[in-house]
Amino acid sequence: MRGEPSCPKCGGRVRAPGLFSDSWQCDVHGTVHPVQPVIPPSVDALNVVVHRTQVPVWMPWPLPVGWLFTGVACAGDDRTGGRATAVACTGPGPLGGMGELILVAEELGVGLGARYAGMEGPDPGPYMDVDKPAQAKVLAAGRPTPLWHVGGAPADRAVFAGEALGMWLWAVVWPEQSGLLMYDELVLTDLRDAGAEVELVPCGALSPRLLGP
Repeated sequence: MRGEPSCPKCGGRVRAPGLFSDSWQCDVHGTVHPVQPVIPPSVDALNVVVHRTQVPVWMPWPLPVGWLFTGVACAGDDRTGGRATAVACTGPGPLGGMGELILVAEELGVGLGARYAGMEGPDPGPYMDVDKPAQAKVLAAGRPTPLWHVGGAPADRAVFAGEALGMWLWAVVWPEQSGLLMYDELVLTDLRDAGAEVELVPCGALSPRLLGP
């Protein structure tokens, strides 16, 4: 995904708007909001996405002890603004070892969350049993936000989804047992509202999860 825009749904190459189309096009998925090239995590990279996007940029804040910000991705272009964001964080898992978390905020139909979840997309609705109580809850921008387990994901990860600020909110956690992190009622901040606190975000090495599959 590094180097040129890609399809949010499959990671494939996309064609820029031109003479015959005013939108980005994927040969498989048609009109898409392109994912911009991922760059190494830094406060500057985070600020670029925060100022471009039209959707939340969710991060656990404060980060759990020992956790670091390990990358950010954004789907959209300069004309439309960001229509999906993905923030990666890495740190000690609840049961030992390293855990990884990607939080995705996106408009209906973008498909970036489903891609990281390893599922057919674009949206989690068909895979959520909202008639049952939510399996996890987070505090998103100060609002209690239920998240349901999303079925059909690969066995190596746990996937939860819900709605926050009128957008889909996905939480994808590796390995699967680190999904216990989502039962601790994480506090999520929309970094668009964080102001100068963004400068305090501790950065680690780029998570390869953001670059694939």
